[in-house]
Amino acid sequence: MAHQEEIELQTAEPPSAENRKQRAAMAALRSVESGMKLGLGTGSTADAFVRQLAELVKDGLDVVCVPTSERTAELAAGLGIALTTLDQEPELDLTVDGADELDDQLRLIKGGGGALLREKIVANASGKMIVIADDTKLVDVLGAFPLPIEVAPFGLQATRNAIEALASELKLVGEIALRTRDDGEQYVTDGGHFILDGAFGTIPNPEALARGLEEIPGVMGHGIFLGLASEAMVAGPEKVLRLRAS
Repeated sequence: MAHQEEIELQTAEPPSAENRKQRAAMAALRSVESGMKLGLGTGSTADAFVRQLAELVKDGLDVVCVPTSERTAELAAGLGIALTTLDQEPELDLTVDGADELDDQLRLIKGGGGALLREKIVANASGKMIVIADDTKLVDVLGAFPLPIEVAPFGLQATRNAIEALASELKLVGEIALRTRDDGEQYVTDGGHFILDGAFGTIPNPEALARGLEEIPGVMGHGIFLGLASEAMVAGPEKVLRLRAS
């Protein structure tokens, strides 16, 4: 279990869902220092961090950032944040990103925004990863949020069959669905891959599932993040709970 402590942040805003994202982002910003190389996550909570970071950049904060998606790159560039790539800066100081779910061991499910592979690559290249989330994302057991699995278009059905066989072996029950966009067209990641979402309900052994998925050739990446998050800032109605890896 991660070490826990409460952080009080002064804010006059009401305790809405959007405000919780803002306060989680604010808590993470306290770890940012001038001269840092940062990874920028993808999703609505990560967007809140990017917007707050941009205000500090306007005030003179000197950072250079690697975005985890084209969406984040467009937002950050439009706000005046200096961007680079992992090819130019392969070692980052800190990544700040959201999560679709996290537990008290800082195990995560990510990828609801479709950037899971790039998010994992950037997090792995960072000395530290801080997760920002509201308290609805903190769960006892991972799996209520469908697990995103990024797959190669080639051999899609064979890959899907292998994932279904693995799920059956691990006694995971639930539909594994090919992700589509809101307009009904097939969802394609920034890397040109498809996403299968596994609605397992609960994943009692995320380590075993992660290992199994990594052995399937058509799987490009999956949304189980293990051992990557150093801290999490989880915002509730009144306070931010800080979880730190033991």
